[in-house]
Amino acid sequence: MTRGFRVLGRSVAASLALLPAYAAFAYVVVPAAWSHHQKKALTADSPGLTYTAERLPADPLNVAFVGTREDLRDALRAAGWWEADPITFRSGLRDAASVLFARPYLSAPMSTHFLGDRPQDLAFEQIVGGSPRRRHHVRFWRVAAASGEPSLWIGAATYDRGIGFSRYTGEVMHHIAPKIDAEREKLFSDLARAQRLASVELLAGYRPRGSGVNGGGDVYETDGAMRIGRLKN
Repeated sequence: MTRGFRVLGRSVAASLALLPAYAAFAYVVVPAAWSHHQKKALTADSPGLTYTAERLPADPLNVAFVGTREDLRDALRAAGWWEADPITFRSGLRDAASVLFARPYLSAPMSTHFLGDRPQDLAFEQIVGGSPRRRHHVRFWRVAAASGEPSLWIGAATYDRGIGFSRYTGEVMHHIAPKIDAEREKLFSDLARAQRLASVELLAGYRPRGSGVNGGGDVYETDGAMRIGRLKN
């Protein structure tokens, strides 16, 4: 029994010793190499696409709303969506515990994505199955408006189907479901049910129709349209 505990202890110690090397490789070396490889093919001018901090392709833009910041917050809350907490050491630990032990964390933090050089302004989610392992989620970026005019909020709505490793960098991350158009429609359906939409239109051909691959290696499919809603205030 004692020998077994010693072997287990050595295994745990070895695993812990390897963690810094894994972190450096997965979160620094490989993303930098991948970013350099993709620098010419993927730029901030790529149509309708967001990026990770390492300049890897992230989620396609597929929703937009017209209204103030509070209009957007109130509408999403009324529709049953929770605003994501900022990323901090404490929220990160709580998020990890909620995933590992299947504990609810309705406002779990979300990774930062960029539109051009700007991080998201707001992010919202609906967890599925009792923990943030699976969730509907959307990130928003505010587009500057004329003085006195409501803002345009452009966003990317996708569904996190589970947690795994990036196929390119080895990072621990969420993987999205391929049918991103279904998430676009789900978000608008929730807002319509909450009676928070003054009007809705579909902008066809906003981005190329077809399939793509994000920075985690997830294949997605889209009709290339963006649905736009004007929020009630």
